[in-house]
Amino acid sequence: MRKLRIVFMGTPEFAVPMLDVIAESAHELVGVITAPDKPAGRGMQLSQSEVKKAALALNVPILQPEKLKNEEFLSALRALNADLFVVVAFRMLPEVVWNMPPLGTINLHASLLPQYRGAAPINWAIIHGEKETGVTTFFLQHEIDTGKIIFQESLPIGENETVGELYHRLMQLGSQVMRKTIDAIAEGNYPQTPQDHITDIKHAPKIFKETCKINWQQTSAQVHNFIRGLSPYPAAFTEVGGKVFKIFKAKPIVGNINTPGKITTDEKTYFHIHTTDGVIDVLECQLEGKKRLGVEEFLRGFNVASIQ
Repeated sequence: MRKLRIVFMGTPEFAVPMLDVIAESAHELVGVITAPDKPAGRGMQLSQSEVKKAALALNVPILQPEKLKNEEFLSALRALNADLFVVVAFRMLPEVVWNMPPLGTINLHASLLPQYRGAAPINWAIIHGEKETGVTTFFLQHEIDTGKIIFQESLPIGENETVGELYHRLMQLGSQVMRKTIDAIAEGNYPQTPQDHITDIKHAPKIFKETCKINWQQTSAQVHNFIRGLSPYPAAFTEVGGKVFKIFKAKPIVGNINTPGKITTDEKTYFHIHTTDGVIDVLECQLEGKKRLGVEEFLRGFNVASIQ
């Protein structure tokens, strides 16, 4: 098997296991590209990406370009003389970057492409009530998430699984598929399957704050999936007593129909919000300005009169 010189590009925690796979392999990790340090927290101290923290421990060259077409950055990238670029949860690359290495640039995406192309595939798979998802490695080309597929592996989505839980399972699966992909490319024996033209493609656009507001004019199952697909972050929310009310865990119950959005509670053990076919039984929540709590603890400190 040929020993490859590899440059890795990524930013969040999700990408770190894939970086580690390369570092532990027979190949040579010659550089890491990640986001610039950014002010964060109350003190606005400069914060490093999770990939940068991991790369520092590996003692490899790190580049943090503001602009990916900057000639100084491009010259530094060329000087690494990589055979292959590997991208996981990074920015959209210009052609001058992804077309640079002789073996191309591969990406790992957390869905079974061509479904759920976009920035938030794990969230949207759960929100849409999918029973299965997975990871895909593919070669980058002009249109986002449309390149030729190398390998795919699937896994089931649990009935009550949250995006946070699924995120970690896909992260581990991704590291296994990444190892398999890089070794296959090094051996020169790997598939390149075009993504067939499919008209009924579900997309996975970026999640914004306004995306997270719960629509109670839906069924209990739909609202439950929406809550799971945004838990624990950024969290689905509604308004209770004029304040933002985040829901992290809930149970859908069909029946006992009332006005969608209406709240009913015994003030001790349950807090129900009505949907079009039943209720959402809130189990874990957070009222604006308060801590995340189980429903019984929340009710002990909540003024029910504020919603009457």
